[in-house]
Amino acid sequence: MRTKETSFRGFIKALPQNMFSGLVVSLIALPLGLGLAMASEAPPIAGVITAIIGGIVVSILGGSYVTISGPGNGLVGVVLVAITTLGLSATYAAIICSGIILIILGFLRLGKLADYFPSSAIQGMLAAIGLIILGKQFHIMMGNKIVRANGIEYLIEIPNTIFTVMNFQDKSLIYAALAGVLSLGIMVFYSKIRNKYLQLIPAPMWIVIISVGFSYYYELILKMPNPISGNYMIPAIPNIQEILTDIPTPNFEMVGTLPFWSSVIALTLIASIESLLSIKAVDKLDVQKRRSNVNKDIKALGLATVFSGFLGGLNVVTVIARSSVNVNNGGSNRSSNLFHALFLVVFILLFSTELTRIPLTALMAILVYTGYKLASPDVVRRIFTIGKEQLIIFFATLFVTLKVGLISGIVAGLIATFIIHIVVTKSLSLFIKNILKPNVLMFKEEDGSYFVSVKHFCSFLNFNMLKSKLEAIPEQSDVIVDFSLCGFVDHSVMENVHDYQELFHKKGGNIGVIGLEILGTKSEHPFALRRLLPLQNIISDNKTKRQKNLELIADDFELTYKPLKSRKVEFLENFIYFKTKKIEHIFNQLSAKKDPCRLFDITFSEGEFIAKEVVRSTMLFIKTSKTLPAFTLDREGLLERLYVLAGYKDIDIKNHADFSKRFYLRGENENAIRSLFNDELVRFFESNAYYHIESSKSGVLIFSKERVASIKEIKALLDFGIRLNKILSQH
Repeated sequence: MRTKETSFRGFIKALPQNMFSGLVVSLIALPLGLGLAMASEAPPIAGVITAIIGGIVVSILGGSYVTISGPGNGLVGVVLVAITTLGLSATYAAIICSGIILIILGFLRLGKLADYFPSSAIQGMLAAIGLIILGKQFHIMMGNKIVRANGIEYLIEIPNTIFTVMNFQDKSLIYAALAGVLSLGIMVFYSKIRNKYLQLIPAPMWIVIISVGFSYYYELILKMPNPISGNYMIPAIPNIQEILTDIPTPNFEMVGTLPFWSSVIALTLIASIESLLSIKAVDKLDVQKRRSNVNKDIKALGLATVFSGFLGGLNVVTVIARSSVNVNNGGSNRSSNLFHALFLVVFILLFSTELTRIPLTALMAILVYTGYKLASPDVVRRIFTIGKEQLIIFFATLFVTLKVGLISGIVAGLIATFIIHIVVTKSLSLFIKNILKPNVLMFKEEDGSYFVSVKHFCSFLNFNMLKSKLEAIPEQSDVIVDFSLCGFVDHSVMENVHDYQELFHKKGGNIGVIGLEILGTKSEHPFALRRLLPLQNIISDNKTKRQKNLELIADDFELTYKPLKSRKVEFLENFIYFKTKKIEHIFNQLSAKKDPCRLFDITFSEGEFIAKEVVRSTMLFIKTSKTLPAFTLDREGLLERLYVLAGYKDIDIKNHADFSKRFYLRGENENAIRSLFNDELVRFFESNAYYHIESSKSGVLIFSKERVASIKEIKALLDFGIRLNKILSQH
């Protein structure tokens, strides 16, 4: 366990690396902050103020470790609409109110809301934000400022802008367009230049350096004014003194109007979603695999937003791109976020006049590339491989966001997801009846591992129930998540469970997923949506990870693997265990013609009507070479002691008092059973793990728990059964 002293020592030791990482991030944050503010039609310095306030406040009060805070891409359109509708002063007031709401959400512990957004809808929203940024800023990057109604119209106008630029007669506009195109080229091709010295400076900062150098070249060498006109250059940047003396006054006069609160809700919703998703994504990048305190971070972001609004800045959010740069450059704690803010202060103090030498078209090229990355064809291809239905959700969210707005877009994505889930399962009642039911059961097993069973359905609507259980388990533990009693598991759940598997693996633990074999999918992608199959055969081309592992086990033990369901269960009917149970089918069989062992997953039910309970388990059947007396062997516990009190006799084995104390053995032919349980067989049971063992005229049935077994448990069960059969065959 880490002490405060060792933690502090590690913090001090990591400071140089975090300082360097903060410097690299600030080189990106400076031009990006200016560009995002100008794209929102706010003063350019507003973006830098946002990054400075966010870096200072969140690094001190936040609950994350390697995230970077500042102005976000997703808020560009919302801030632009707010400024157009309310005016700049009233927008600052809306930003302050948005920050207050974020603080309240943090105290209400509503960080878990991120779990209620389906992954494909989120991807559609991010892609729409990317296209909005790309569409609007592309025209400015090319030196052709236009105004259109929505994101789709800006995208449609791109060919016209290209044609217009090719016919420019104004020399200043031609130079402005060239600056934009060359800057875009730097953003696209810079990563392909694998030079360790060049890579020390990120691509956006090279654009700044080259732009400033170009301006000085004309001024000092050619003795000529910059060929790019003032309208396409960054406006004058105030210095620190001017910023402090000219702090804007927020206008709260519109606080009672609907447009004001519409802007506040939009700002809060997008800021919270962008931050929650970014925090979640950055946690995956953290080398130390720490979990952020999301609610604490939301409170810090809200407080930073309040300060930012009063000082003339924008909403402070957690930003994924700058955070990933931070991790890639060795950022390991919150000090890198603080250093990034402090370096921005230094830049404004020393170089504010130099920033006005940067063409606006060059900054917009950075945003155009950022927008493209959010909506690249690779995103669409990746979603298509997960499932065609995910594309419907993705494009529904994307088009509504482009045409109407971000809030409408995410709502459309939620509705589309829910409708598709109903269509896929062909059951509205599955969701309506079980949405409020506690569907996750967790308990700690005797060996210290955890078992988590999920019933009914698991989707974005109720994933938080499963997440809360996984969050409560120490990351060094072995966990089995069983979906065998689940009728439907959606893509968002599969993706999130995979994230937890990676997290536990990094910490020395393990999460095994079982029960997916009975849930069919039309895609081979591991994150694909899965729904309960009818009694026809499972699609063999889309095997789960567990089924593929079963194939490997079959090769190791020289067995044949059959994933298909079978109703041929006559060999089980003579066992007492199934006298009061109805066997549905067996599947995932491991067997061989000459080998007497047969391992399988089985589905059976107990009770009827409202009391009916479906159970799935993994069992091993051994067809013995000799007929054995019928007996049942269990580990002795409270229930078994009650059986004895009720008149069911526990057969004692002579000279084996410890065995008789630890095991409950019963059967009708006591003499034959005592004869069977010789010293060798007794010692075998005493020295191995406990199993339920039952014999009949068909053979021997062995299983451990009334649930589907993990791969590790299957290997142990097979090994146990093979060794037991050797001993029994000697009698």
